[in-house]
Amino acid sequence: MREGVADKVRAAGGEIYAISSEPQVLAGRAATDWCLDFETVGDPHHEISGTCRERGWVDLFVNERLGFLQASAGAAGDLVPVHPKGFFQPGVLAVNGDGRVLYRWRCVPTHKNVGGATERPTAEHVWARIARALESGATAADAPLDADPPVDSPGIPWPVFASLLVANGWFVNARGFKSTGHLARAGIRLLAFAGAWVLAFAWLPTLPVAAALAAWAVYITPKVRWVSREFQDVSASQPQPQA
Repeated sequence: MREGVADKVRAAGGEIYAISSEPQVLAGRAATDWCLDFETVGDPHHEISGTCRERGWVDLFVNERLGFLQASAGAAGDLVPVHPKGFFQPGVLAVNGDGRVLYRWRCVPTHKNVGGATERPTAEHVWARIARALESGATAADAPLDADPPVDSPGIPWPVFASLLVANGWFVNARGFKSTGHLARAGIRLLAFAGAWVLAFAWLPTLPVAAALAAWAVYITPKVRWVSREFQDVSASQPQPQA
């Protein structure tokens, strides 16, 4: 969270919690790795998020397709994430002691925001909305769902992102990124791959090069389609839950 916003929340008598759909051991590890100064709670069975839905506070999207996530973690030698009920997409919820919703936002996963991986509301915007709700008085209505907040990171065009995933898998499989460094290396690898094909067409007989490129395209296309299904795209595949 942007420096200073957490202090403002606490100065107003509030506290911040991060809820993860992973088990507590992994949620705690994330808190340590990211140096978070607030409590991180594992909710692998969606008990907390389910309560938020039942109370009408916020209804998060859930992705139950875990194949790509597990394959990427396994390929990197990492601990495979455990999501017994799938992973819920990001959301932000602020509630006062009386249960009044001061702010709420939920990620609508699409290919434009890489299945929910990018485009979060800025901390400053969230706090400004919360502060405004606190000033409105105890009898004010619940805050509506924030459908178009300013975001801290733009989305990536899906064809570009899918190409980077393939580059990260050395063009034989699509693999996820462990860090922005891996993303940058995949970009360099993708440019080199494209350049190699350009040089091949320039220096070698066109027919065998074209046949090789077509064979690779036939091989990689089903893998890209699989990845496309793994990354949630609500706008194309499923109805949106109510707020």
